[in-house]
Order: sequence, then C-alpha cells, then structure tokens
Amino acid sequence: MSVTASASQTGPDSADRRPSFDALRALVADDLVKVNETIIREMHSPVALIPQLAGHIVASGGKRLRPMLTLAAAGLVGYEGSRHIDLAACVEFIHTATLLHDDVVDESNLRRGKDTANAVWGNQASVLVGDFLFSRAFQLMVADGSLKVLKILSDASAVIAEGEVHQLVTTNDIETTEAAYLQVIESKTAVLFAAASQIGAVVAERPESEEKALESFGRNLGVAFQLVDDVLDYSAQQEALGKTVGDDFREGKMTLPVILAYAAGDEEERAFWRRTVGDMDQTEADLAHAQALMTKHGTLAKTLNRARDYAEAAHRDLDLFAPTAHRRAMEEVIDFCVDRAY
Repeated sequence: MSVTASASQTGPDSADRRPSFDALRALVADDLVKVNETIIREMHSPVALIPQLAGHIVASGGKRLRPMLTLAAAGLVGYEGSRHIDLAACVEFIHTATLLHDDVVDESNLRRGKDTANAVWGNQASVLVGDFLFSRAFQLMVADGSLKVLKILSDASAVIAEGEVHQLVTTNDIETTEAAYLQVIESKTAVLFAAASQIGAVVAERPESEEKALESFGRNLGVAFQLVDDVLDYSAQQEALGKTVGDDFREGKMTLPVILAYAAGDEEERAFWRRTVGDMDQTEADLAHAQALMTKHGTLAKTLNRARDYAEAAHRDLDLFAPTAHRRAMEEVIDFCVDRAY
C-alpha cells in the first residue's frame, strides 16, 4: 500500500482532507480517558513539586501517540480486557521521563512553544522527577504481572538510554554516517514505538507472528516519525506549525539532512559544516546558509524519501491483520507522520 493510500479509506469525504490522528483518537477515546486518569493518579506524590513538574510536561500538548499505539494495537487484535490501560500509561511515563532528561541535556528552554520544565524549575528538579516517572513506569510494569511485558518495556528503556548516550557522542561529530544516525534514532525513538505496539498483542495473548508484526510496525513508524522531525527542524513548515526552526542546527546535532549535505558538498561547503556543527562557531546568517545548502543538494527531500520507505514498510507490517477500523486508523497515522512535512 502506498503511503497516502490509506487516507482515502477512512470515509467518503476523506479524499479531500489530509491524514490525521482523528480516526485513531476517536476509536480509543474511552480508553484514553482511562489512561489519562491513571497518569494523574500515578503522578501523585506527597512531595508537591513532583506532580507540579510532571503535570507541566504531561499537559504540554503532546498527542499521546505512543500510548495510543498500545490502545490501538490491543483493539486491532480484539483485546477485551483492561491491562492495556495501565501499560499505555506506563509507556507515556517512559516517554515523558526521556523528554525531561532530553531537555536538560539539550539545554532547551521551549517545548511545543511553552517553557520546558527545566526552564521553570531547574535542571536538578527535572532530572529527579524524570527518575521518579521512570520508577513509576516500572511499578506499573511489575503490577501488570507479566514477565514478558516487563522484559519488553525494560529492554526498551535500556535501549532508549543507550540511544541518548549515542546521540550525545555523535553530536558535533561531522563524520557521523547515515548508518550510525539511523542506529541512534532506532534506539532513542523507534524502540518505544515498537514496544508500545507489541505489548498490545502480548496482553491479548496473540500468536508470535502478530507480536512481531506489531513490533515491526511500531519500529518502522518510529523511524519515519523521527526522520520527518529531522526535516521539519529545517523547514518553513515548522514555522507554520508555530515551532522554532533550527534547534538541531544550533545544538550541533548530526541529523540526516546535515549528514547528506556534508557528504554531497565540496570542500568549501564541508568547511562550513565543520565550523558550524563540528566546532559550534555560528553566526546569525549560518542557519539560512545551511538551509540553502540542503536545498541545493536536495537533502530534505532525500530524508523524506527515506521516511516514506519506512512508512511503506509500516503499512506492509499491517497486512497481516484484517482491514478493520483500527487498522485503517493506524494506516492513516502512518500517512500523517509523513504528510505533516508538507
């Protein structure tokens, strides 16, 4: 199936609209209310700063994509129990904890146009509350009682941490390869998408083939999602979404558009990338020049093509399942993740 094909299957008027989360959000709406109730309950602590700081980032406008994948996967395979509720909250806690830590590492002051927790409460509080949320996540895993679920989510947590360290190592490393960068984003982003999707089949005790298909779906979707984020950081579309352009550039991150531009450039261009990203010696005009070089070599388009490849693979992963409303909604989410770059 093509990356844009599934949007036409979601309703008679959908050919005239862009892909979105709306169909999936509607399907899991009741469960998502319960997930949010669990999140609020499990954020409670007699230490007042913990729910204040955690609530700040949980309420900061995220789409709840990762927990929705757990809910959607459970619905896709016909699960009728309730274990997926707490586990979806667990997935969100893992994600939120990584955001708190990321903002400290990246010295970020804004997220989705709002002050980051570390900008409001400081780095120490953000790191410690991130640790609290990781701990809450593990408590929810243990309470579920499944060693298989515990292994999947704990393994994912370890890989995410490895991915973050790997990204730290590659920051400012102008010789970073495409393969090395894909390894970073598979670890820091895609692994949680994969785990969130897989556990939907695990709680339903579905065959291993369905587990593997959903794990692969989540992994491919996660890589596509991150590659599009890489593009948006240098795109005018990012400004249209009300977000800051060029954060990755200012932080010296070696994302795929930079890696491809450096590989395609002449010596003068490579010297520019070594100065601005490798040595972090930047002027106000450098971001615009970086965008111009990416346009010259088509690296944003090439990165989007890579994202489409992973999106196509995510579509194929869902071929194992009947064409239900849940599958169609999940396919539309795949298309949305790529379409948001336009």
